[in-house]
Amino acid sequence: MERVSVIVPCYNEEKNVEIFYKAITEVFAGTDYELELVFVNDGSSDGTREALKRVSANEDCLIKVLNFSRNFGKESAMYAGFNNVTGEYTAVIDADMQQDPKLLLTMLDAFKEEPDIDAVAFYQEARKENAVIRFFKNRFYRMINSMSDVEFVSGASDFRMFRRNVVESILKLSEKTRFSKGIFSWVGYNTRYLPYTANERMYGESKWSFVKLVKYALSGMVSFSTAPLNIATFMGILASFASIAYLLVVIIQKLFFGIAVEGYATIVVLILFLGGVQLLCLGIIGEYLARVFIEAKNRPVYLVRDEYLNGKCEKDDRKA
Repeated sequence: MERVSVIVPCYNEEKNVEIFYKAITEVFAGTDYELELVFVNDGSSDGTREALKRVSANEDCLIKVLNFSRNFGKESAMYAGFNNVTGEYTAVIDADMQQDPKLLLTMLDAFKEEPDIDAVAFYQEARKENAVIRFFKNRFYRMINSMSDVEFVSGASDFRMFRRNVVESILKLSEKTRFSKGIFSWVGYNTRYLPYTANERMYGESKWSFVKLVKYALSGMVSFSTAPLNIATFMGILASFASIAYLLVVIIQKLFFGIAVEGYATIVVLILFLGGVQLLCLGIIGEYLARVFIEAKNRPVYLVRDEYLNGKCEKDDRKA
């Protein structure tokens, strides 16, 4: 019997985890697969930890619960999940029921239909988002694909399933500033993309604000492309040529036409322009330097406060 491991990152999903658990166990009941659930509580501030402890006491399948010491982010939660799965197949799915657990069987069927594929990923054909968010997301995918050496499929989510060999490859990328969509593309392998429509959340609100999405997009660009550094170089060269050209104009005016005392506005405009270019270039370099600084400190991607396996405490750092 093949084992299917399902990673479920959770952040303030107190009201959703038990509904999700019931739904996914019903999906796999009667199938030829052994289900393993790895819930990762990403430092929730509500009752998610207690709800997961209740869920882990069930014996319908293998259930592991990892409770982070604080909120490290979904990227770290997924990485922790990959470090703890044991199945031949590994999937990532959210606990809010927007991604239907029944689609996990669709991904497994895809593996059976095409033995040559190594991963299956879902993408949203029609996003249930406002036009502004949708516009910026489309621009992001176009921009990053033009900058990066790896391809990003528009609308592709973290709702994916991998064979064990892909999971092993993902674990080799232990960088601290993680952008999983890029990591999944970077490791390569034969991936099949399937369309799906996201459901409405059962309870709670989305953790992704517009500002967080912008930060996430910028992180992806910096993590998987050096093009911004090339842009900074290009702007520096352009500003230098513009300055030289203007210098020649000033010399010609001085020699042949004379220059009046006026020119205050021109000087101010030039100073602001060149200063702006310099600050922009420094900002781009700073983004890359910050990531070098974070990697150099070599801090762990996450810290686990305690963990449970089918209701039994496997680790509790307060008792160490």
